[in-house]
Amino acid sequence: MSFQAYLDAVEKKTGLTPRELLAVARQKGFDAPSTKAGEVVAWLAEDYGVGRGHAMAFWHVLRNGAQISTKHVGSAGSHRDESDTLWLDGAANRPAGS
Repeated sequence: MSFQAYLDAVEKKTGLTPRELLAVARQKGFDAPSTKAGEVVAWLAEDYGVGRGHAMAFWHVLRNGAQISTKHVGSAGSHRDESDTLWLDGAANRPAGS
């Protein structure tokens, strides 16, 4: 599963685009430097039923932004992403090819 596919699944589960969910996380203070990944994982599980792997993908975006490693960009594997920049404004709004 690509990194983008993880975020798309989180969107489907929560009903919020990744950008909207980031705003909620910030309102709750989860962007504080002292916040641990487990706190965000627990919040997403409790409030939205999001599993650990998907929550960790969201955690990465909360901590590091939309930029990801180019390791799988353009590869043929199951973890292949189209870009090293994740789309945060909703799967329905994503331009073709990104």
